[in-house]
Amino acid sequence: MTKNEFALAFNEVLEEKQLSKEIILGAIESAMVSAYRRAVNASTAQHVEAKIDSETGKVMVFAEKEVVEDVQEPKTEVLLEEARKVNPEAQLGDMVIVETTPADFGRVAAQTARQVIQQRIREAERSNQMQYFERQVGEIVSGIVQATNAQATTVGLDMKAEGVLPANQRIPGERFKVHDRVRAVVLEVKDGSRGPQIVLSRAHRNFLRRLLENEVPEIYHGVVEIRAIAREPGARAKVAVMATQAGVDPVGACVGIKGVRIQAIVKELHDEKIDIIQWDQDSVVYISKAISPARVSGVYLSEVEGNRTATVVVNEDQLSLAIGRDGQNARLAAKLTGWRIDIKSLAEAAADSIRKLQSDPELAALLPTAVEAIPQAEEVLAKKAENRPITPEEFTMLSQFVDRVERRTIQIKEDAARAEEEKVSTARAEVPTAAFGMPLEQLGLKEHVFNILVEAGLDTVGALMMSMKMDANKVLGLAGIGPKAITNIEERLAAIEFPEPAPAEPAAEVAAEPAAEAVLEPQAEAPVTAGEAAPAQVPAGEMPVDEKQAAAKKELKKPSEEPEDDEHKDGVSLDELFSMKPEIFQAATGEEEDSADKKKGKKGKKKSVELVLDEERGEVVGRKKHKRGDNDLGEDW
Repeated sequence: MTKNEFALAFNEVLEEKQLSKEIILGAIESAMVSAYRRAVNASTAQHVEAKIDSETGKVMVFAEKEVVEDVQEPKTEVLLEEARKVNPEAQLGDMVIVETTPADFGRVAAQTARQVIQQRIREAERSNQMQYFERQVGEIVSGIVQATNAQATTVGLDMKAEGVLPANQRIPGERFKVHDRVRAVVLEVKDGSRGPQIVLSRAHRNFLRRLLENEVPEIYHGVVEIRAIAREPGARAKVAVMATQAGVDPVGACVGIKGVRIQAIVKELHDEKIDIIQWDQDSVVYISKAISPARVSGVYLSEVEGNRTATVVVNEDQLSLAIGRDGQNARLAAKLTGWRIDIKSLAEAAADSIRKLQSDPELAALLPTAVEAIPQAEEVLAKKAENRPITPEEFTMLSQFVDRVERRTIQIKEDAARAEEEKVSTARAEVPTAAFGMPLEQLGLKEHVFNILVEAGLDTVGALMMSMKMDANKVLGLAGIGPKAITNIEERLAAIEFPEPAPAEPAAEVAAEPAAEAVLEPQAEAPVTAGEAAPAQVPAGEMPVDEKQAAAKKELKKPSEEPEDDEHKDGVSLDELFSMKPEIFQAATGEEEDSADKKKGKKGKKKSVELVLDEERGEVVGRKKHKRGDNDLGEDW
């Protein structure tokens, strides 16, 4: 093969496979190595490499061989004269890499090279496809239909990849034929044994989002932002948009002049109706627009215990439009806004308001004017039931009547929810923290009572105490719990003792001081009270002192030591002292102080030695320090 022929063939492969030059050369070189090993039956332990000249296409094979005087095995041995042509300093027994390209690989070698090249190219193609389409997730791609059936449609994509459009991701009612061009959004990319598995979708809301970005430049450039999309493929969709710049009409930008922009998207989605509404921070206004094309008389929001419910009141002639076919409009509005929407007609809402006032004395007491308006509202409702005409003034009166009752009802619910939260907080403060970590079985209740409480979710002592303090009747109302069981529970709760919380350690400031100024007090003179952890903060094994400082401390300690009392004759080590429980220190404190007071004739004053690094001298020196009181150890040190 001439230089030009090889260059043309090589460039053709690069263009066809859309691969890099390095990948193709690496595949060919690896193929040549495999062909050589098979042709000469070379061992896998022998180092073999191949080099290809990209200009001429010439392939050379190099193998590692041992330098010998007499060649017995040409595959692994080479004469000294031949080795020195490659390495002039080669000696007998050395390993050198020499060219060992066979004169003719033969048919088997060529076939092996061809198979390896094809395999490497396929692997490289799959890798490139995987990387490319992973970046395309959520983006629109275009392809040609290759096959279609009831379960899925196969689409040929770029880079010779194939995508799958499942039946549930197609728009209902659409049909494809072979060679049709379709657009879809990449939903998912998975790595399969036969290459990447690309799942496409035309029913996902992101497909509509990308179509809007392509058709509306304002959305693409960020001047208009899509806040939410609710979609039922093939039927209807609602899109909430907002402008990020003043003076821009987001709805008009999406619709376009005479609807030219939105009509292009509707055609792509097989006549799917699209409602473009303006997003609003006020939930009442936002929900009112989401119910469009119906006109709303009032929106009343109730958010109690995480339940977000919006009661939407519309006139009688707008009720069917607000609900939509099979509840579609209300369902999409709920998805778009994130609120549970309850749509009522004005007459239905007025009847509900009358029942609330008549059944709730508290509500009636708060709305005396609304109570006085009940007869008038009932008269209007009677006219409506008899299909008699109703004046606009009567409609206005009903609307105002419903508005007052609904607002007050929501306010009462919110006040009750706040009161309940305060009640829970008060009860929680009265229950010890340790109770919530104590299993209920430690209470020692009867087995059947224990099982009933656990099934009700009261699996800790703290949860049971909370329930009893808030409302004991709820516990009594559990199936199988009677007055005797309640008495048993109250007795057990009254008898249980919780461990007192450990007092806060007052040595936080001491730990923050430089290590060179840490205090070491003789063991015999350090009274330790329960809860004080000052000695434990400076264990001997953790103090960063060098050998010079340690030696100085040892010399200084001898003259400063005071006579030990009888309790310390056994010689308790510092580590043992730190390992003792606080109760031991508390019990021994009084005895140690009495003993010390008798010997010194003083009360509340004791001497200790503080080791301090003298920066001017560069040595550790000792100084005496007096303690002011029995309970001021953490503050005076």
